Amino acid sequence: MLANLLPNVQWETMWAATVETLYMTGVAVAATFVLGIILGLLLFLTSKGNLWENRAANAVIAAFVNIFRSIPFIILIILLIPFTKWLVGTMLGANAALPALVIGAAPFYARMVEIALREIDKGVIEAAQAMGASTWTIIWKVLLPESLPALVSGITVTAVSLVSYTAMAGVVGAGGLGNLAYLEGFQRNHNDVTFIATVLVLVIVFVIQLIGDFVTSKIDKR
Repeated sequence: MLANLLPNVQWETMWAATVETLYMTGVAVAATFVLGIILGLLLFLTSKGNLWENRAANAVIAAFVNIFRSIPFIILIILLIPFTKWLVGTMLGANAALPALVIGAAPFYARMVEIALREIDKGVIEAAQAMGASTWTIIWKVLLPESLPALVSGITVTAVSLVSYTAMAGVVGAGGLGNLAYLEGFQRNHNDVTFIATVLVLVIVFVIQLIGDFVTSKIDKR
């Protein structure tokens, strides 16, 4: 019955594409989480009135974040082709999508990190300073723990966006469900392939959102 409804769907190929999408999303989320927190901390700490206040450094970091956050992802992939070829050696396959995925998502997440840090009560930071805490102690014991629910919520939103980015990356040969939907579904007019690929992308997004919401609810003590 299923074979009659979906005659063009090759389930082994669909599963392989799903694994590729999960791989690209997982690696990109991990890298984005680390780089985004670093950039977000630098944006926050170098801003006016904070621990590493530095107007020039803040302007440079903010410019980098704003530029790469604003470039449409499909254009960013094209712009990064020389860099990707130098780094990975090819523009085809899941690994080739990772540089553009991380560079596209990390600045977006960095802004969310900065917003989360700005919501922390300054009295808590001042109290830690009054007790003689070092900057690194304040970062690890105050800033990150206090903003953790917002950081998890932010990376959940970013992860959902990254799933969409992987689909766009598939159009230029990066593999995954986007590549399968474009080559096997759109170009060959196999609508059933496109439909199943879309359903699987939606399932991945819903699972990510459920996990993110669950973790946020567990760590949010407010």
